[in-house]
Amino acid sequence: MAEGMTHAIQATNLADILERVLDKGIVIAGDIQIRIADIELLTIKIRLLIASVDKAMEMGINWWQQDSYLSTKAREAEIENAALKKKLEQLKTRVK
Repeated sequence: MAEGMTHAIQATNLADILERVLDKGIVIAGDIQIRIADIELLTIKIRLLIASVDKAMEMGINWWQQDSYLSTKAREAEIENAALKKKLEQLKTRVK
């Protein structure tokens, strides 16, 4: 009987915790500083956000949509942008 009660108390498993974290989101932040004699040599800022894609989009975070390594649309836009810049330079040289 004691085992049944223990099991009921520990009903939250890893999948439940992961679902809650992805639904709500979690931010982990920290800074690492290296100093010698009160002279700052290096500062590393670490920011980690764990959330579902839907939650991230809801918060206005969508960097993966503009990353050409993760989004084919972003890659296409980069190629189009490069072509337009080349045409603009050609037009500038003709006008001069």
